[in-house]
Amino acid sequence: MIEAAAQLAVNAVALGAVYALVALGFVLVIGAVGAVNFAHGELVMLGGMVGVGAAMLLPADLPVPGLLVLPAVLAVMAAVGLAVAGIAYAPLRRAPPTAVFIATIAVGLIVHHGVTVGIGPEPRRGPPLIDSGILDVAGVGLAHQQLATIATAAALIFAVHFLLQQTRFGRRLRAAAQDPEMARAVGIPVRLTIAVSFALAAALAGAAGLLLSNQYLVTPTDGGALMLKAYVATVIGGWGRIWGAALGAFAIAVFETLVAASASYLVAEALLYLGVLAVLAVRPQGLFGETTGRRA
Repeated sequence: MIEAAAQLAVNAVALGAVYALVALGFVLVIGAVGAVNFAHGELVMLGGMVGVGAAMLLPADLPVPGLLVLPAVLAVMAAVGLAVAGIAYAPLRRAPPTAVFIATIAVGLIVHHGVTVGIGPEPRRGPPLIDSGILDVAGVGLAHQQLATIATAAALIFAVHFLLQQTRFGRRLRAAAQDPEMARAVGIPVRLTIAVSFALAAALAGAAGLLLSNQYLVTPTDGGALMLKAYVATVIGGWGRIWGAALGAFAIAVFETLVAASASYLVAEALLYLGVLAVLAVRPQGLFGETTGRRA
């Protein structure tokens, strides 16, 4: 009983950490351009598929295949993020936000159908981060894969925190997001910071896709559900609040894991969205307030 409860808690934390990566990338783009990137879920899916493909190039007996693949996934997805910024935002930067919405929806559909046509609709299993062993902690066995997922996601989250809060470039990113006109007036290259925001968001999405792909598999149709999870986490946490969205993502994962342990997945999903409606009925601004009055 204790071992099962401990493993359930680790599963919830691992899933929450991955959802937090998804939500962080989602909010970074909102903060940078004031519009939602509706292709974000497809980027998570694409990251998982890139991980699947990259792992096929590695020898089968490596002890840490996922960790070796991770840098390649981050690099490829950062390049994809730059492409999305160049295609779906740069030509429309002076257009209303709805134009960016439509453009990112189109990009998401292109990614979805491109992956489906390219490799087929079948579920794929990504590489494990490390071996499938069990770590004994005070008589409780915990899966290496889940612990590695938590550690990897935590490292990426803290790396983003350090970049945004402790570096000069991070301060420029935040300044450009808060007041682009003033940032441009003081010499900050706003277009570059926006492009980097898209690249960073896509890299986080790709990492999340890789981390999800081993236990939950990855299919071309996963993007919509992942996009909805990111949107819900952002609404719960407070529109525009990066760490609020991350905490909202953890709340979703804990809820899903605990309810799914005693009910079906569909019941867990229905109860989740009922809970979201209840939160918004009490606090329309989200659990942690919001930094802007705009909603997308």
